Amino acid sequence: MPKFVIERKIPDAGKLTPEELQGISRKSREVLESMGPTIQWVESYVTDDKIYCVYVAPSAEMIREHARRGGFPADSVQQVRTTIDPTTAE
Repeated sequence: MPKFVIERKIPDAGKLTPEELQGISRKSREVLESMGPTIQWVESYVTDDKIYCVYVAPSAEMIREHARRGGFPADSVQQVRTTIDPTTAE
């Protein structure tokens, strides 16, 4: 199944409280449950003004639908083509 990286522009994302992040996470999970098992949230990285999310889904359109239903921005949805890490150099 394809993996995607989603860029969500959220001003002051890095200042969100644990309670606010919990609320966002809950909403995302509710939407995911309603969409079925083919879309999965892997993890997210919160930076100062953006949240980068990693999802597994059959299509970028399904990612955008999740964002629409949840009221989340999805400013960029990019399919991961391959991964590299320090062992790639060996």
